[in-house]
Amino acid sequence: MERLAGRFVLLWGWRALFVAFAAGALATLTQAPFDFFAAGLVSFPILVWLLDGLAAAPRAGLLGRLRPAFAVGWWFGFGYFLAGLWWIGNAVLVEGDDYAWALPFAVVGIPLLMAFFYGFATMLARLFWPDGLGRIASLAVAFGLAEWLRGFVLTGFPWNPIGFAVMPAPLLMQSVTVVGMLGMNALAVFVFAMPGLLAARRHRAAGFALAAVLIAAHVAFGFWAMRTAGGATDAKSLDVRIVQPNVDLSEKWDDAVRDRLFGDLVALSTRPPAAGASQPQVILWPETAIPYPLTERPQALAAIGTMLEPGQVLVTGTVRSEPPSAPGQPPRYYNSVVLIDDGGEIVEAVDKIHLVPFGEYLPFGDLFERLGVTQLVAGPMNFFAGAQRRPLPLPGGIGAAPFICYEIIFPDLVAVDAGSAGLIVNVTNDAWFGDSPGPYQHFRQAQIRAVENGVPVLRAANTGISGAIDGRGRVLDALAMKVRGAIDIRIDVGAGQGAERAARTMRGWAVLVLLGALAATFGLRRRPDVN
Repeated sequence: MERLAGRFVLLWGWRALFVAFAAGALATLTQAPFDFFAAGLVSFPILVWLLDGLAAAPRAGLLGRLRPAFAVGWWFGFGYFLAGLWWIGNAVLVEGDDYAWALPFAVVGIPLLMAFFYGFATMLARLFWPDGLGRIASLAVAFGLAEWLRGFVLTGFPWNPIGFAVMPAPLLMQSVTVVGMLGMNALAVFVFAMPGLLAARRHRAAGFALAAVLIAAHVAFGFWAMRTAGGATDAKSLDVRIVQPNVDLSEKWDDAVRDRLFGDLVALSTRPPAAGASQPQVILWPETAIPYPLTERPQALAAIGTMLEPGQVLVTGTVRSEPPSAPGQPPRYYNSVVLIDDGGEIVEAVDKIHLVPFGEYLPFGDLFERLGVTQLVAGPMNFFAGAQRRPLPLPGGIGAAPFICYEIIFPDLVAVDAGSAGLIVNVTNDAWFGDSPGPYQHFRQAQIRAVENGVPVLRAANTGISGAIDGRGRVLDALAMKVRGAIDIRIDVGAGQGAERAARTMRGWAVLVLLGALAATFGLRRRPDVN
């Protein structure tokens, strides 16, 4: 093993950067839908050995000495995000050649930007790069900080965080309730990088013993949490029908077929309940399921009122419009979720707050408009962000916190707004990404949010993956990709665990502090000059 590690340590120049890129791409296999945990145990030790072998000009300043570390981390990150996010390019090809010019920006541009976070991580770790176990702890702290920053810098994009690699199944998701994603990201890197000690003479036994304890605790806590999981004493039952229309995006905004698409939704919603299922109290349609503002089509509201049985409600994604704020100004459009009762009246409407940059709106829009660019992704219009999220009042006094599309990927955003709700509703249109890893990765985000907050998630997608997830992350029922249909499910709804958010955050930071102390204890005082 020392000989193998030595080969990586001695790499330099473009060879070292190419290996870093390949190691990062390999690490993508730890994420959904592959869930190949062992890939992390190869890619991160390679990263450690590459960092071990870095060298810089003897008289270079601090930044000059850290530049090689940044380059290795950046190429590792570029490989990771390019291999994990390539499917974003499908969104710009929905309407063929119209947006093909934006393909390089989507496929390569986003990984280029995301790679800076991992470059920052390796640069920070190399700044405090002790011997043996200390350097493993240093790398874990640095990646934990980088993943935390990825949640909010540049509006945030915490997709495929490293911590998800150690949570491929509900049993292994429960630890996130203790230390949150902040702690899980750091601990995942700590365990993945531990084989880097196989080529070291110091701290090998201590490192592997500590990793074994962490893995055992992770699994044991999962067993305990799953066995003790039970219905809350104040739990209420809710019968729900989740509709997945599987609409081709080439037809989504076509005026000639939108009445047919609406009719398909009604047909799926009014068919008899599945065998053994009760009449649904709530019918759930996906994001922008109604392809026009309801205020412009009052007959659609009337048809929905006719469709719904007494006491039923419909929760659906739609485009909401507001009149121009001033003469000569265009209307304002919002990506919204609305609750419609059996009288065909909109009871509540909640607008999407966290919009997708370049997908739902253009940052620096005035500048791009002067260049003749109004959108980078095919879609109906540019949206405005909502101001406030409110729970949807469902039958039985149940409040549901609605999140539209990728809002579900932000742990703190979901925890704040789902804290007092007994249910999370996520409507999305993952058809943008085709039959690729993207929809599976998005569904995994919904599972983790369910576990973090201890509340069920009901998820309706235009096409896959629609489903119901309980508060422990178990999939109760789901519809696969490219399937048109509906599922009927009875779900138990109780009080959530949103009040634990602050405690999870504090314990997550405590993990980083402890790992930092471990780095200091195992050799920080013996740290050589960064070279």
